[in-house]
Amino acid sequence: MKPTTPASAAIALTLALFGAPAHAELIEIQWSEAGRFEHAKPLAQGKFVEICGKLDKAKPVIWQFTAGQALNFNIHFHEGEKVTYPARVEGATAASGLLKIVSEQDYCWMWTNKSDQAVELKLMLSR
Repeated sequence: MKPTTPASAAIALTLALFGAPAHAELIEIQWSEAGRFEHAKPLAQGKFVEICGKLDKAKPVIWQFTAGQALNFNIHFHEGEKVTYPARVEGATAASGLLKIVSEQDYCWMWTNKSDQAVELKLMLSR
């Protein structure tokens, strides 16, 4: 049995609160030695992808993504049943920013594809 990590616990809580469409993609952030994480993959029609990891107050995260078509996007974290959104954009094909960590939590970058076709998604995180 695979051990439960804080990020996988956050993903489980998200699924419990919002429901889980079949074949949703849930990814834990794996930082490189250089402090980077990249993800590039199509997001299936009608599905979502959530990329989560524990973040440290001392290490803000520079983030950017591009998508082949408009996706609904947010960055969020959970405190009990409360969900806080440091960023949220409806219908975005690109966005970027600097995430200042206000609370040492598992933060999640999440996209929802409400279209009827797969959409190419590219994400880059750097701390």
